[in-house]
Amino acid sequence: MTSNAATQAARLSVAPMMDWTDRHCRVFHRLMSREALLYTEMVTAAAITKGDALHLLDYDVSEHPVALQLGGSDASDLSEAVKIAATFGYDEINLNVGCPSDRVQSGCFGAVLMRQPDLVADCVKAMQDQSPVDVTVKCRIGVDEQDPEVVLPRFLEAMAGAGVKRMTVHARKAWLEGLSPKQNRDVPPLDYPLVYRMKTSFPDMHLSINGGVMSLDEVEAHLAEGMDGVMVGRAAYHSPADLLLEADTRIFGKQGRVRTAEDVAIAMLPYIETHLATGGRLNQITRHMLGLFAGRPGARGWKRTLSEQAHRDGAGPEVILRALDHVTRHAA
Repeated sequence: MTSNAATQAARLSVAPMMDWTDRHCRVFHRLMSREALLYTEMVTAAAITKGDALHLLDYDVSEHPVALQLGGSDASDLSEAVKIAATFGYDEINLNVGCPSDRVQSGCFGAVLMRQPDLVADCVKAMQDQSPVDVTVKCRIGVDEQDPEVVLPRFLEAMAGAGVKRMTVHARKAWLEGLSPKQNRDVPPLDYPLVYRMKTSFPDMHLSINGGVMSLDEVEAHLAEGMDGVMVGRAAYHSPADLLLEADTRIFGKQGRVRTAEDVAIAMLPYIETHLATGGRLNQITRHMLGLFAGRPGARGWKRTLSEQAHRDGAGPEVILRALDHVTRHAA
């Protein structure tokens, strides 16, 4: 894969989500879309350079195109982290300037960096020096009392000046005081028109929009407004089949047979068997599969079976088949 391939794949991407988009989740999502760009959970630069987090950089070759998201605000630390990560062959390295969690703020990275575009630019330049692929940035439209109409264009200008060619903008402010990370995903109002105007102001920058996107219809609507890409978060996790099974044909114009959700469940079995054979547990994978049949008859039985049985000692592929029986009985 190349950065160009990652840019093409960014027409639709699945957001980096802590505790959700691990390697098992990404393999699962990849079975539904060959084209969409997948992101890792955020990994802090310090965890790579000073900690014992190299296992977090491992991934299955089937996941390509896949991007690594890093968190940090120390240019030398980020540079060293990218130098190490470059050997893993990711298709993109992304810097997190959007996460509002307390843990992130205390480390002076994430959304709080919206206040320091010059520092972010320095970090990006240091990362680019070590990266064979595009270094991208994911940001908010502003934080706290900032005026997004002023702050966001200045931030994008600083990123463009640092050589950033591709960005994702979460179309909400982050309130670092008074709102929890969960509330920050819902409470601040979305401002899609502002992000659309940024695409007009920065025509040479590849801009993806993120925040509140719940369906492929909405993805298509954002693209029709001129956005280069759309990043989908929780909807892709909770209702993955609805977002990803038809994505390759509708968003990327690829022809071919579209897998069914049943196909995906069966296609996961070889990966599950390999994981179990190396000492893994079934629920480490199935926790990401609970929403596969969301909204369909039998979905409750599928979810209940996985939730109740996948954590048991010795649980294997037979649990998937038992869970799937709840769905196929209704489909018959």
